[in-house]
Amino acid sequence: MDVHAKLADMGLTLPEAAAPVAAYVPTVEAGGLLHISGQLPFEDGVVMTGRLGEDRDLAYGQAAARRCGLMLVAQIEKALGGFDRVERIVKLGVFVNSAPAFTDQPMVANGASELMEQLFGEAGRHARSAVGVAVLPRGAAVEVDAIIAVR
Repeated sequence: MDVHAKLADMGLTLPEAAAPVAAYVPTVEAGGLLHISGQLPFEDGVVMTGRLGEDRDLAYGQAAARRCGLMLVAQIEKALGGFDRVERIVKLGVFVNSAPAFTDQPMVANGASELMEQLFGEAGRHARSAVGVAVLPRGAAVEVDAIIAVR
């Protein structure tokens, strides 16, 4: 699976996998699954912040979710030493910093979901949760965690 070639075709590069900012590890492999801690959206080394439906719009949220997806892929590569062991993206959990009236969390989450399918094909299609929350670490607009089936 040549994820790097697909990224290049899309004009994207993987960021460096983010280090934890508190008392946890970025990934845990157990029972044939790679669990990836929640990843924040970084653009040019800065967290994409804001509240959807208040000071940020849907397009910004989708871009932030896509950036979270890129960080998930970076964590996969760091944990597994590449992508050959990826069997399937099992589930994404998407948390959207949302104003009370904002209800397009599923559309925001598509930023990460569509990236997984573009990079991993059918194996990138996954189950998903997309929920609105009042606040996220560092004021992030979106946070995404993942469960990956590995060989």
